[in-house]
Amino acid sequence: MKLKSIALGTVTALAVTGTAAQSQEVFEMTTAFGKNLPILGTGATDFVAKINSISTEVEFEHFDPGELVPALEALDAVSSGSVDAAYTTAGYWQGKIPAASLFSAVPFGPEAGEFLGWMLYDDGLELFQRMYVEAGFNVHVLPCGVTAPETSGWFKNEINSISDLEGLNMRFFGLGAEVMQRLGVSTSLLAGGDIFPALERGAIDATEFSMPVIDARLGFYNIAKFNYFPGWHQPATIYELMINRDRWEDLDEMSQNQIEMACLANLTTNYAEGEATNFPAMVDNVENQGVTIKQWSPEILETFETTWNEVAAELASEDAYFKEVWDDLQEYRAGYKTWGNSIYLPRPRN
Repeated sequence: MKLKSIALGTVTALAVTGTAAQSQEVFEMTTAFGKNLPILGTGATDFVAKINSISTEVEFEHFDPGELVPALEALDAVSSGSVDAAYTTAGYWQGKIPAASLFSAVPFGPEAGEFLGWMLYDDGLELFQRMYVEAGFNVHVLPCGVTAPETSGWFKNEINSISDLEGLNMRFFGLGAEVMQRLGVSTSLLAGGDIFPALERGAIDATEFSMPVIDARLGFYNIAKFNYFPGWHQPATIYELMINRDRWEDLDEMSQNQIEMACLANLTTNYAEGEATNFPAMVDNVENQGVTIKQWSPEILETFETTWNEVAAELASEDAYFKEVWDDLQEYRAGYKTWGNSIYLPRPRN
């Protein structure tokens, strides 16, 4: 059942029957982000709280990354059934499935509202699920969190031109890493808890990870004092709930609907938390931590975008499923411009 049909009409799934369940299905859920992290971590804990409060048939148990499996091994673990479920993001599987990051964050791509429109009311979710099936992974997937743009990096030194990026070692996520590599940056994908130690010992010179309030919790400002905006590589990020497909199909329809509804509610609270909590973190970074907030110049942003377009065309030529998803998203975005370019006020820049 598609989430869009659930969103339109299955509000009754939130009702819990008064009859006590004879037995409760317990799902052990690993996560990509520690529960101590705002927005990323609370996205997972909030989902667990939501589903456990409305269902008498299923119960989710939350485990931090590494407690059951490392963050970057969750897909294989859920597919094999060694873990029941995972709250993570598809961009972590880019090395296994070239199209995966298109369901996570797209450089110069859709912001949250546009992204969710494609996912829930166009072809996105169908393509998302089919990607895992065709790649041979035994998982059922649901969009279960979404955040607004991230920062695009913490640097030890000011970046004034593209040449200043050349030779840097940088933690970078998803498709944006492909862009940075073309521009002379050596990138690596590190889980959140591994980034600060790598910065501290000099294994990496710079990093991007997430939003200011999250990055502050990880202490990047202690080492890298230049924080760059906007987050061109992640204008929005979708987070997924993966459930082992056999476990999912064993559930009754009511339980499946309740999980879907909990994820839909989680999209709202996850997005709102990000919007509400980042500006105080930015102020604190500047006033108390010695951070300098920088904006990429129009020339550097243009280079990022031109390079991304080259990367996207190349990936589409190399992988048929990437091309199918990319073409579908581009078709949707072309139509969305009729609305998006007309309805919103331009944002003032002071």
